[in-house]
Amino acid sequence: MTADAAITAADVRSAALSLPDTTEKLAWGQPTFRVAGKIFASLGDDGTAMGVKCPREDRAELIAAEPEKFFVREGHDDHYAWMRVRLSALEDADELAAILADSWRQVAPRRLVAAHPEPDVPEAGAGEGGPEEER
Repeated sequence: MTADAAITAADVRSAALSLPDTTEKLAWGQPTFRVAGKIFASLGDDGTAMGVKCPREDRAELIAAEPEKFFVREGHDDHYAWMRVRLSALEDADELAAILADSWRQVAPRRLVAAHPEPDVPEAGAGEGGPEEER
């Protein structure tokens, strides 16, 4: 992906808000994206990264495989099912949409997930459920 085609904060906002029943709410001075009142994504204050839900047991593997793309903010994300994604490292808008849709599925009510099986909202993983932390 060229620098001219880099994913922007505006792309994140557009992709997140395209997911069913998603709303945007400012929290901690940053845009957060929610479904059923639960945060599934947020934009960092400098617009270069986003935070997304990610099962803690999966994120270490993702970070190890692609450290230029995925990371945690130490002292902040350590105890939550959450990780950060560098927007400049995303391949394209399809990858952005897939990451956001996966995060959305982790917090959306099951009835909503079942009602929206379209391809841009990937199927939920086996690890869904669990407690929801709002940070």
